[in-house]
Amino acid sequence: MSHSRFIPPASVALTAALLLSGCGADVAPDGAAKASEKSTVERCGEPVTYEVPRRAVAYEGGSADKLFSLGLTEHVHGYVMPPANPPVSESPWAAEYAKVKMLGDDLLNKELVVDAKADFVVAGWNSGFSDQRGITPKILDKLGIQSFLHTESCFNYPGFPQKMTPFDALYSDLERLGKIFKVEKRADRVVAGLKKRVAAVEAKAPKEGKPVPVFLYDSGTDQPFTAGSQVPPNDIIKSAGGRNIFDGLDERWTQVNWEAVTQAEPEVIIVFDYGDKPAKDKIAFLKKSPHTRELPAVKKNNFFVLDYNEGISGPRDVDGLEKFGTYLRELAAKG
Repeated sequence: MSHSRFIPPASVALTAALLLSGCGADVAPDGAAKASEKSTVERCGEPVTYEVPRRAVAYEGGSADKLFSLGLTEHVHGYVMPPANPPVSESPWAAEYAKVKMLGDDLLNKELVVDAKADFVVAGWNSGFSDQRGITPKILDKLGIQSFLHTESCFNYPGFPQKMTPFDALYSDLERLGKIFKVEKRADRVVAGLKKRVAAVEAKAPKEGKPVPVFLYDSGTDQPFTAGSQVPPNDIIKSAGGRNIFDGLDERWTQVNWEAVTQAEPEVIIVFDYGDKPAKDKIAFLKKSPHTRELPAVKKNNFFVLDYNEGISGPRDVDGLEKFGTYLRELAAKG
């Protein structure tokens, strides 16, 4: 389990169409950037000067997807994919994953990055980067290895915390990566495509009555883990026309109690699908647990399964939004 609550080329028209459809196609470069070219970009609010990376290492699907969505495959040396992450073959950028190396199937560590001769590491705080595991941006700085933190995870970053809504954080990451790799125009096109897709879902969201209350069930039996306001599912729920019952928690992935879930009476439950406990098993638990079996969502069988890479920071968040938006509209149509 690794999401960050845990501490234990063609014509422009064709390119735009591919980006809007979520396709992981290569994009024509803005121009050949020289490795010596530098740019100053904020890393969780801290100005950092970067050289154009040539041997990037990405931790988890969200990190790699961000790089691949910007057409940066030739700059990526490899990726580390922990067990929680679904197979890369399921990614819209599966062909890009196949062009680079899989460096590990466990948590990120300093030795792996050094052995790979990486010059750039992309990960989140507390998930990939970790004080406990001895791999932090500061440690990599001393080794001469550049690093990039997902803005969404900056909420917890010591010394330079940064708070931004999850979708805005995604756009910021793509724009900052565009600047680091000298592909700003490309990044602008990708971000514009994502924003257009989000706006389309929001325009079609159910408007009558109060937003449907939604509970995201990540894991946990004695106490549930769920999504607070600072992670992508909160924006997915909101943009689709629902309301995260824990949107008042100024947290990322967090533990709550079943009493709070019961009192909120969620009409829909999003089941976060990852790891070695499939969504069907989580749903079976919710149907039999005395804490949840009488919830409106459970009695009506209103379960929506959200893929891991559609719930952590990455361009596939918008895929998840589109699917959930369709689900809520279909529920509304049924009355």
